[in-house]
Amino acid sequence: MPELTAPPFDAELNAALELVADIISPTLTPDMIPLMRQMPADPTLDDLVAAVGAVHEERTIAGYDGGEIVLSIYRRPGQATTGPGIYHIHGGGMVIGNRFMGVQAFLPYVQSHGAVVVSVEYRLAPEFPDPVPVEDCYAGLVWTAEHAGELGIDPSRLIVGGASAGGGLSAGVTLLARDRRGPRLRASLLIYPMLDDRNETVSSHQIQGIGVWDRTSNFTGWDALLGERRGSSDVSIYAAPGRAEDLSGLPPTFIDVGSAEVFRDEDVAYASRIWAAGGIAELHVWPGGFHGFDGFAPQAQLSRAMIETRNRWLTRMLEV
Repeated sequence: MPELTAPPFDAELNAALELVADIISPTLTPDMIPLMRQMPADPTLDDLVAAVGAVHEERTIAGYDGGEIVLSIYRRPGQATTGPGIYHIHGGGMVIGNRFMGVQAFLPYVQSHGAVVVSVEYRLAPEFPDPVPVEDCYAGLVWTAEHAGELGIDPSRLIVGGASAGGGLSAGVTLLARDRRGPRLRASLLIYPMLDDRNETVSSHQIQGIGVWDRTSNFTGWDALLGERRGSSDVSIYAAPGRAEDLSGLPPTFIDVGSAEVFRDEDVAYASRIWAAGGIAELHVWPGGFHGFDGFAPQAQLSRAMIETRNRWLTRMLEV
């Protein structure tokens, strides 16, 4: 494909990106993974848990193929009535991150809706390649559904969601739940999801050496997950949901993405196939947004609009 010009970044977001240019590289290569895994945890997480009146507990459960995984559970202490359940899957390109990354966005719903938030510590590639990550996530979802009564979750209001790789894994888990007749999900929240290993879209060619998570980074993540299978016919729809042709029978799905990021076109295509299958999808493409801009510049006008729109949708799903 010939060299393509990327859409411009929103001016306010671009200024924020320039401020952190010395810290955040647009490109992740395999040799950078060990260092990225040493990133410090969010020091404000415990304070946020306390501020929303939640307690944090951990459960170790069986993951894929005999392995063990940890779930973090956030809920009101001594919760006597059932509330909605939010099953969270963290991002990190399939290679970095942990269950504490991104869960902050969902903790306020413990206070406002009596929600129970469960966040899964799936095992990462390349040490644990496909199908381990998506199967670990599905095992955690099944456990959550099976223990809904104990946890204080209304099983008719169980939502799965995550950002980036967590969005892709959320889509994969949603497809697994459909095809295995597993937990019945109220909705699926896909925040700029990582869906397609083939890296062949226009947007995947436009974003190289700029923004956050460029074309080379995408190869790094997918190669770690799939190895030599990446881009071949030997990749399942659960690992790369962007390959799924039949998107019928899915719960209501929310997808948001920036116009200036690698995942734009695969995310738009995914929403389009849900509509083509007669399903419900809400899609937002934010003009001038780079990957994860709402996290890097949460006070920017575009970020506030993105977060507000996403939260309005999630609130509707929790209250139905």
